[in-house]
Amino acid sequence: MVMAAVSAQAIMAVLSVLTSTFLFITTVQSDASDHRYKAGDPVPLYANKVGPFHNPSETYRYFDLPFCAPDHVKEKKEDLGEVLNGDRLVSGPYALDFLINKDSEVVCRRRLTKKEVSIFRRAVDKDYYFQMYYDDLPIWGLIGRVEREGIDDPKDYKFYLYKHTHFDIHYNTDRVIEINARTDPRAVIDLTEIKEVDAEFTYTVKWKETDIPFENRMDKFFQASSLPHHLEIHWFSIINSCVTVLLLTAFLATILLRVLKNDFIKYARDEEAVDDQEETGWKYIHGDVFRFPKHKSLFSAALGCGTQLFTLAVFIFMLALVGVFYPYNRGSLFTALLVIYALTSGIAGYTATSFYFMLEGTNWVRNLLLTGCLFCGPLVITFCFLNSVAIAYSSTAALPFGTIMVIVLIWSLVTSPLLVLGGIAGKNSRTEFHAPCRTTKYPREIPELPWYRWTAPQMGMAGFLPFSAIYIELYYIFASVWGHKIYTIYSILFIVFIILLIVTAFITIALTYFQLAAEDHEWWWRSFLCGGSTGIFIYAYCLYYYYARSDMSGFMQTSFFFGYMACICYGFFLMLGAVGFRAALVFVRHIYRSIKCE
Repeated sequence: MVMAAVSAQAIMAVLSVLTSTFLFITTVQSDASDHRYKAGDPVPLYANKVGPFHNPSETYRYFDLPFCAPDHVKEKKEDLGEVLNGDRLVSGPYALDFLINKDSEVVCRRRLTKKEVSIFRRAVDKDYYFQMYYDDLPIWGLIGRVEREGIDDPKDYKFYLYKHTHFDIHYNTDRVIEINARTDPRAVIDLTEIKEVDAEFTYTVKWKETDIPFENRMDKFFQASSLPHHLEIHWFSIINSCVTVLLLTAFLATILLRVLKNDFIKYARDEEAVDDQEETGWKYIHGDVFRFPKHKSLFSAALGCGTQLFTLAVFIFMLALVGVFYPYNRGSLFTALLVIYALTSGIAGYTATSFYFMLEGTNWVRNLLLTGCLFCGPLVITFCFLNSVAIAYSSTAALPFGTIMVIVLIWSLVTSPLLVLGGIAGKNSRTEFHAPCRTTKYPREIPELPWYRWTAPQMGMAGFLPFSAIYIELYYIFASVWGHKIYTIYSILFIVFIILLIVTAFITIALTYFQLAAEDHEWWWRSFLCGGSTGIFIYAYCLYYYYARSDMSGFMQTSFFFGYMACICYGFFLMLGAVGFRAALVFVRHIYRSIKCE
């Protein structure tokens, strides 16, 4: 008892620390925590990373390129979410003091060696961009340009490195409101020939007053994704999804109100009313329909993981709708995903174990271990491979050893104990599976079915409708996650998510009815697989997006895109599979409760 109390106290302490850490991280702070300055005060400027513009995962430290570095490069202490996001902030090369205008200030004069010219030329050829943060406001820009127009032979392309940057900074009283950086296309260093060149890097600063309040300085990023043209497309997506829901609802209403009503009337009569077995065949399998599925431990674990991921998605949407994930709130989404997943692991343990006992399972410890590894296992294997690739590329996407140890500690001290506690709670609150019909001793033979009633075709039909309801919105999500567009219309995304759940539930119910009408009583796994099949369609869309809608290239970016999207789609499969099965279970209970089973 003493050990259990100490363990519980330790877990509660860790949860308290994680919660306070999360609340702190969701509000990004700079060195000047109040963001107020006097004339001449230094304003924190951090250089973050560089990388190919079309490969958002392939990022490197800013000074991995031979830029002019300050005398003392100071690394900013980063939060967990920032590290997970690939941010590596260091003191920037420019001095942008508050309200101090500068004209052609020299950063440095130096002679670039052939090796440095070659590095810069390769970066310019791959459209490298840089990212900085000035008082927590993002700064973007390309480091150079390539002249290709009118030149047929790539060997004759001209490569230019920008050497002058102009900063327009807007302020309101004593606070920075906005910053824009632009390069001078005429001030360049010719890198066409790989030879030593003299370089002088300069910058100018111009301050302008504005009446925009400090609280609204991020509004322009929200407006970027809320333009009338974009909103029109988003609303078209919702209308398209709603039409799909209405059609499917009408279709199901026809089944429930007409077909099932006729079935119930026939079953209420004497035996002579039951002549058409093909139309009303679902009654004839009442002794098998609640026969427990094969691989009940795996089924319970999948249901538990899917329920946890559904809970995780709901909490993420709640945080998004209250404005936590505002643009460039560095790492807040990754922190939220990590912390909420750890805190909701008890839901997976409770759901899996309690349902496993409903299915008359006995080895609940093995079931709990399977639950803990079913989603985390593939995710960890994928992460280890991709992190090794990032280390080989010397990319900032590679997590430091200390960050990995923090994640391991969270998993060891929070995720695993809560999973076990949830499993114990599920074991102690176990109940019997209440079936409306008594299950026979021997299973009924399933008649030979046509090919379109097999599992794979049914999954194809089940996944197509939910996917068609969300595919328009998927492009904007992909362009934000795997590109540089900003997505902030979380209210619309939440509506699309609700529609996705409704369509998934409805189509699973419809296919379950047709399966039972064909006297196929093995609906448990089928309903889960049909519900989760949308995840397969989303992964197929990944192939289309990568090769047709994006310019991503290279082994690292390709492996990151398909590796992490495989984990995300697998998570969608488990989540929507759990939703589909729950809907089918409610439906099956209802129809068999409405008839008299002998």
